[in-house]
Amino acid sequence: MKVYLLDDVEIIECPTEPTMDAIKVEYQHYDYSEDELKAELDEAIQSYKDDLEMYNSAKDNGFVNGIVFNPETYQHKNAFVKVIEKTEKDSTEYSTPLVNKKMADCTPQEQIIKINEREIRKKQIENNKQFEEVVQMIRETDYINTKKALSVDEMVAFSISLFENNVDYVGRQKHFSKFLVGTSKMTDVEVVEHFKKNFKKDVFHKLIRYLLTKQVHFGESNHVNNLTNISFYNAIQGYFKSKIAAIEKEYAEKRDKREARLKERIAVLEKKIQELND
Repeated sequence: MKVYLLDDVEIIECPTEPTMDAIKVEYQHYDYSEDELKAELDEAIQSYKDDLEMYNSAKDNGFVNGIVFNPETYQHKNAFVKVIEKTEKDSTEYSTPLVNKKMADCTPQEQIIKINEREIRKKQIENNKQFEEVVQMIRETDYINTKKALSVDEMVAFSISLFENNVDYVGRQKHFSKFLVGTSKMTDVEVVEHFKKNFKKDVFHKLIRYLLTKQVHFGESNHVNNLTNISFYNAIQGYFKSKIAAIEKEYAEKRDKREARLKERIAVLEKKIQELND
């Protein structure tokens, strides 16, 4: 067994799953409401999951079994450790990452940083809940039965939804390289507004046609035994009727030759059956 100082090794300890009671103790000096405490718990649980994933994959990342020993209390616990490869420029000063510090152990400046970061996270959680509540409310209305034609905003939403959820990397590079051009430095909200201002139905139609070509079924499904495939096969006849007819003719000729040979073979077998019966 080799002994190292704390600043010579990276340490990954088994994380403790947070509870509401532990959160209340940690923030007992803050006038937090139940919702704020719940937000802190949600954030702590997410951090716990990330830490647990890191702990479970520690050996895959070069860590080995070790023991962390406290020389003041003489207590020790198992952990994963990895020796830090230091250079001459590396500082020997060890400090706990701010994200791992409890609020009570932080300096006033560090507390301000943590407070601001947590406020950003709280807004994210609030926005998540708000959006989910709006969607659930809409689902309970008669919205999908609306008789009006699709609005521009709805076509924009559908176009972005199709692009984000159904167009793969190759498709984006090959067919939609200019879909969100000029938006790399925009926020997501600004991207949607930019797309709406430059929206053209041609893009809407292109996305739908791309989707039609991608959501067909192969294998045991074809254009005579699958509803999706049959409807697609019929839809494209108006655009590529002559090309499709050429392919159909090629397969029909192969099929006719094969069936003719089968008839000849069956005729021979039927003759043998008749001879055996006689």
